[in-house]
Amino acid sequence: MQNQKRVVIDYVSPTVNGGDFYIKRVVNEIVNVDAHIMADGHDVLGAAILYKHENDKTWQETRMVLTSNDEWKASFSVQKQGFYNYKVEAWVDYALNWRYGLIRKINDGQHVVSELLEGAEYIEPLLNKVNADDKQYLEHLQRIFKDENSYGEAISEAVKERLYNIFFQNPIKILANTSSTYKVYVDRKKARFSTWYEFFPRSASEHKGVHGTFNDCARLLPRVKNMGFDVVYLPPIHPIGEVNRKGKNNTTEAKEGDVGSTWGVGSQYGGHKDIHPQLGNIDDFKALIQTAKDNNLEIAMDYALQAAPDHPWVKDHPKWFKWRPDGTVQYAENPPKKYQDILPIYWESEDYKALWNECLDTMLYWVDCGINIFRVDNPHTKPFYFWNWIISEVKAKHPDVIFLAEAFTAPKVMKQLAKQGYTQSYTYFTWRESKHEITEYVEELTQSELKEYMQPNFWPNTPDINPYHLQGANESKHIQRYALAATLSSSIGIYGPVFEYMLSEPLLGKEEYLNSEKFQITHYNWELKNKLTTIISKINFIRNHNEALQQTNNIKFCNIQNDNLIAFYKWNNDRTNEILVIISLDAHNSQQGNIQVPLQDLAVHSGHNIEMHDLITDSRYNWNNEWCYVELHPTMPFHIFKINK
Repeated sequence: MQNQKRVVIDYVSPTVNGGDFYIKRVVNEIVNVDAHIMADGHDVLGAAILYKHENDKTWQETRMVLTSNDEWKASFSVQKQGFYNYKVEAWVDYALNWRYGLIRKINDGQHVVSELLEGAEYIEPLLNKVNADDKQYLEHLQRIFKDENSYGEAISEAVKERLYNIFFQNPIKILANTSSTYKVYVDRKKARFSTWYEFFPRSASEHKGVHGTFNDCARLLPRVKNMGFDVVYLPPIHPIGEVNRKGKNNTTEAKEGDVGSTWGVGSQYGGHKDIHPQLGNIDDFKALIQTAKDNNLEIAMDYALQAAPDHPWVKDHPKWFKWRPDGTVQYAENPPKKYQDILPIYWESEDYKALWNECLDTMLYWVDCGINIFRVDNPHTKPFYFWNWIISEVKAKHPDVIFLAEAFTAPKVMKQLAKQGYTQSYTYFTWRESKHEITEYVEELTQSELKEYMQPNFWPNTPDINPYHLQGANESKHIQRYALAATLSSSIGIYGPVFEYMLSEPLLGKEEYLNSEKFQITHYNWELKNKLTTIISKINFIRNHNEALQQTNNIKFCNIQNDNLIAFYKWNNDRTNEILVIISLDAHNSQQGNIQVPLQDLAVHSGHNIEMHDLITDSRYNWNNEWCYVELHPTMPFHIFKINK
């Protein structure tokens, strides 16, 4: 293909799969764009990022800067929710190229009368582009460039920065080349920074043996708020299947009074658009949503696309399920787990369009009720392109909606769900214990392409996962795990009150809770406070008041001479808020070590006094060496230092 353009634009980043998927940001964040830009020969080049919001008519432009090795960089800020388009434009800057050559000839002592005449020609196209003052100046330059009697003044003016700046700011883009256009999706801030608390509504009652209601949930909201959480995630609130209902501890035969798994959705009382009658009615649920908003909380719903055998869909839409020759449907499995109380949806159904539309209509129904956050159950067992479609449809109408993928699955599957549109994702943090494992995993999340499209949400526990390291663990271990999650990731969550009350008795040999709340009502003393509730509240307060902890990607691990101690430095974009976190990974013994303070990143030198303000204890220390001694005890196994230079 013939192409007269001389400038090549290569390796534009950030992009995902070469632009097949969009990158992600939240409002007021920065997009740092890099590109390899080159041309034949040695001509001076110009380059810029062009960007605009999907609703804007005109492109905005930010000039790029050459760093080294033909690599150019620039940034732009995203100010509104929705899609932005961006692309790189580059050109040979003939005017600046003329000036560069002119200066070299002047410095070589050459007579440049002819070259000045060329300069007058480069000025001509700018006369109608610049302001009146610059126009008068350029017209003067044209006159002296053409007048041999003004030669001295002409070469003096030609090399001044004023002419350079006018040429730079008003480029004549002859044969400009443009990259492909890429997209960035911009969400509200909660997509990046959120603190989740999960509890079962049916266990919210003050009275033992009594099924909880939405009114009971409302009673607990101030407790959740006072602990510093901003999202209340409720497992499914729909009618629970009665056919093949699970008994306590996941037994396959339910006894009288067994309440079943909340994820076995659907019964004679309705399906995904209905509410379990013992919780209340739709008005009670809307009142709970409003009460949460009044407490600066948001209710997150569970979106679980599966059906109990007696779900209305089974009778009304039999094609949405795959029937075996004997007239039954194989129950759901996620090896080694088996879900005898759930029928998997048949996504290859010839009636798939009606199925997809019903799934969308269900979600929009709850959005209309006031829900803007969905935790999606087992998304990796449904088609990727279905998620792309439904998330796109919902976000187009309701950009505030956030989707959390419960995707404890293969790494590439987890990544694909994020690419298809999920706002946040569960992660493998739950199982990362050692310093090496944690460091390697967080660096993968924050220093690879993942940082552009996948927002991790760190959960120390969930109703499905009682990790081995928390089974029978002491208070220090629970503090350590919450401190790690809350400072490494800007989005975190816990399943409570199980976590803060340290209720970790397991099913023998499994990462499951004994007497799991998934299959029974549990009674708690919701008024109980302990050291862990105090520490969680304090950490969440610190997160809410320090921007460095409200993002995940600005992180650097620090050298510390002890594998039982992990240390990292975090900062906000303009480095007006800088945090140093040190956490002991030993829940039983004191640990000591010397930490290498990141002086270069702090832009200070050894000997400079730095105040380290411990935000947990309110203690203040003066550090003035590159290496500083620290000691942590199991009673308080971490420091969160605010750095004051």
